[in-house]
Amino acid sequence: MPAVTIVNVGYRSTNFWVVSAGRSRLLVDLGWPGMFNQLEANLKRADIPLGEISHGLATHYHLDHAGAAQDLKNRGMRLIVTEEQESAIPLMARHVKPADHYTPIVPAGNLVIGCTESRSLLAGLGIAGQIVPTPGHSHDSVSLLLDSGHLFTGDLTWPGMVVDEDVPTVAASWRLLAELGAQLVHAGHGPIRGMPRLDVG
Repeated sequence: MPAVTIVNVGYRSTNFWVVSAGRSRLLVDLGWPGMFNQLEANLKRADIPLGEISHGLATHYHLDHAGAAQDLKNRGMRLIVTEEQESAIPLMARHVKPADHYTPIVPAGNLVIGCTESRSLLAGLGIAGQIVPTPGHSHDSVSLLLDSGHLFTGDLTWPGMVVDEDVPTVAASWRLLAELGAQLVHAGHGPIRGMPRLDVG
């Protein structure tokens, strides 16, 4: 497999990560609604052809992480949807305002998988890793964990900063990721950092 590279093409305080194995590219988190042109411009600045992004994964279906999903699909991207996420897509649409200029996500063409199937799917893209269900911020939250230890968590709340979420659920998600070998966190917002310290027990 070619070496995997990671590039942040985010905007408006949200990180959108292009994970590439040569010219095989996966976009993790999929842009704000009504701002597809900004995402495309950032890809061009990073010298990443939009047409090479064959697949996309939203860590969860909130507008700042999946708002441009259908726009990307319309340009040829295949949307990976985990079984945990299917019901969240129409729920996200309820929060859309006319000013958002949101393009509704249609089921046609979506690649719906169980997380247990993700390793073989990613291997087909030249990427060694897996998609892990990590509820806490939302019931449909998933994380992408590469075998190299690079982790893409979306909005999974940092331990010790949990306010509205279920503390045990958030802690269990982080503990699972640690057990699976996560080392470096690429979150949906903020800088890249090491894994948090977790209480044992």
